[in-house]
Amino acid sequence: MKSVAVCYSEHAIKVSDSYCSGPSSIVYSSSRVPTSVCDAVTSLYKVKLDAEHRFLVGFTWTEEMKPGFSIGICDYPFPFSNFCQSYRIVGKSRGAKIFEFDRWRFEVIWDLSRAEYASGPEPVSRFYIIVLVNSEPRLILGDNEHEHELNKYSRFDMGFSLISKSEHFSGNSLFSTRAKFCNTGSIHDIVIRCGGVNRQGRPALSVFIDKKNVIQVKRLKWNFRGNQTIFLDGLVVDLMWDVHDLFFNPTGGYAMFLFRTRRGSDSRLWLEESNKNSDRPEFSLLISVGKNSN
Repeated sequence: MKSVAVCYSEHAIKVSDSYCSGPSSIVYSSSRVPTSVCDAVTSLYKVKLDAEHRFLVGFTWTEEMKPGFSIGICDYPFPFSNFCQSYRIVGKSRGAKIFEFDRWRFEVIWDLSRAEYASGPEPVSRFYIIVLVNSEPRLILGDNEHEHELNKYSRFDMGFSLISKSEHFSGNSLFSTRAKFCNTGSIHDIVIRCGGVNRQGRPALSVFIDKKNVIQVKRLKWNFRGNQTIFLDGLVVDLMWDVHDLFFNPTGGYAMFLFRTRRGSDSRLWLEESNKNSDRPEFSLLISVGKNSN
């Protein structure tokens, strides 16, 4: 009998390297419309301390806090909105901060003095952030630029993983980002065009992953909410969108896009997890887009 994941993969849109390198009937083309600006990013990590204890550690980056950030900590499995403690680290490009959470002693060490940024407020290279719990490193972010500083922690077994990321954009109807849906997968380029018009002059929605068009919604006012299943990196990924406010909320609102990996036994969208301590691959990317005021 075929597994649920295999059945989904047979009917899902597949995104593969072979497709990107070969010809296609529908390909991504560059646009003269400027890309929207990403002005806030929140990354949420699951940190394993031992067999019984896990934490969620979240980092939020905004243009206003450059070169700083905020960090939030709570027990796992609580949602990000219920963070028990959060701290803003603003105005210092390098330093350390110690605080207590429950009976655990957290120390955050960071160096953003030479950090390089792409189009958003989150650094992409030449930086590091180290989170120690009771003097042992449990989470390290950064790159090889600071290999000398990070080598001292290489002997420790750190069990952490990025489980969700949310990005907020403002500006035009075209925006792009990059995402990695599992530790063993590739980094994928994601481009979304929303609210523009197609050749028939109607509002349309197009989503590209690695230059492959995975969604083409022509009657967007009728299909302002929907979902599509994608199969990439050996995972079933649900792509869901809600652009209702773009057309029916004249005072504001957001367009929302959610990419969420699905467990092989899941058969429903938005399924509440029955086993929160599962070590299965899990990742979600939430993109929100502010309504263009122009």
